[in-house]
Amino acid sequence: MTKISPSILAADFSKLGEDVASVENAGADMLHIDIMDGMFVPNISFGMPIISSIRPKSKMFFDVHLMICEPIRYISEFKKSGADLITVHVEACEDPEKTLKAIRELGLKSGISIKPGTPVSDIRELLPLCDLVLVMSVEPGFGGQKFMPIALDKIKELDTLRKELSLSYEIEVDGGINEETAKLCVDAGVDILVAGSSVFRSDDRKAAIDILRK
Repeated sequence: MTKISPSILAADFSKLGEDVASVENAGADMLHIDIMDGMFVPNISFGMPIISSIRPKSKMFFDVHLMICEPIRYISEFKKSGADLITVHVEACEDPEKTLKAIRELGLKSGISIKPGTPVSDIRELLPLCDLVLVMSVEPGFGGQKFMPIALDKIKELDTLRKELSLSYEIEVDGGINEETAKLCVDAGVDILVAGSSVFRSDDRKAAIDILRK
């Protein structure tokens, strides 16, 4: 069954704890937490204190997506704050292999992400070190962007490679996910859908999650 990971970028930060509890009660499988540094992407979000503040309020799996330069500098701090999985961008790491190994050595799940312009071939050798591969279907840094169909080809390629290489990483997609694009992604081989506005800004979050999952 497809997993749903609502992105808290679309939540109401004046009542973040309530919003997190709301999507958990609505059946979300994971919580997607985007960290942006204003350097790798042209925006700044938040850091470890926000994760630490909501960790005691949720039993959900924390899916932490680091859109920051040289993330290896901070992974131990993100573990302490409550991350269960840390995904880093291949484009943001001087040594992505070392970074993925460091994440795993901390006992966390490891993920690698690629921007719309980055080919799957750039991460092929890293796939055995990954529990998750995140395909960005928009340019990272801002919510509310339109889905880029090029992501579907990458998802299909990653699904094929997973079978050919006998690997078990999950495939996640983030950006412009709604009922229509969710179906396209699942048909292409996606396991996890990251959804922000379509969940957090819905009047019925359970229904929104159920629609995406189906």
